Amino acid sequence: MTDKLTVQSYIDAWTHTIESISELVAPLAEGEWNRPTECPFWSVRDVVSHVIGMELELLGDPRPIHTLPRDLFHVDSEFARYTEIPVDTRRCHTAPEMTSELEYTIIRRSRSLRNATTGPDDQVRWPMGPLSREVPYHQLLRTRVFDVWMHEQDLRRALRSPGNLDSPAAFVSREVLVEALPKVVARRAGAPAGTTVVLDVHGPMEFMLTVRVDHDGRGSVNEHVPLAPTARIAMDWETYIRLAGGRMPAAQAQVKTDGDEELAERILERFAITP
Repeated sequence: MTDKLTVQSYIDAWTHTIESISELVAPLAEGEWNRPTECPFWSVRDVVSHVIGMELELLGDPRPIHTLPRDLFHVDSEFARYTEIPVDTRRCHTAPEMTSELEYTIIRRSRSLRNATTGPDDQVRWPMGPLSREVPYHQLLRTRVFDVWMHEQDLRRALRSPGNLDSPAAFVSREVLVEALPKVVARRAGAPAGTTVVLDVHGPMEFMLTVRVDHDGRGSVNEHVPLAPTARIAMDWETYIRLAGGRMPAAQAQVKTDGDEELAERILERFAITP
């Protein structure tokens, strides 16, 4: 079971991150809201709109009634359509409208989290359109920390304002990313039984760990690093989150590999874990 202190740590990490986003975009001139981000087809305005839209839905606000333009060719699934609607409704909003709505949303959501009586393991609705399901409350909070922090980094790269790579939300996000590694290595990359893959990540959130594939083809992670792993993959922390978030193709990443180069390449090509 997850305790209340862990839940509070997620709320604190979310608060720090979303307030950092608010501070980051508050002084932007109108034109800067149109800067492209590494989220395909999304500008700075679009990323902030997505963050606002998700938090409003978690508050229980009705989703906007809106018909998407037919020329949004990147909207090619029901999930993409669901995600795009609150974004497209705000594409005509001015900079003051965006910042004021974000600030008010933060106030409302913070008050809601502060007053919530939901237990850490209580089942709550996770609003993801056709993928909507019920999850434990602590899982929803952790996922929101990860999503908002990833988008904070999208904005920082677009605006050339680096920071918070080692914030409280970065620690939570590292947990999320590391938990996905066994699936990436064993299932997606098809690493055979007996494989050991070492991930060596340096920078603000450095770590070194090993993904092992057992005789049943299941992957697991531990901190014991073998002397001669099947493959070794080294990169910096920001490259790691960009690859894991699908923000850049593996071919463009500054990554060092040793050992089974073909396996390392398959892993890197399948590294993204976000929708």
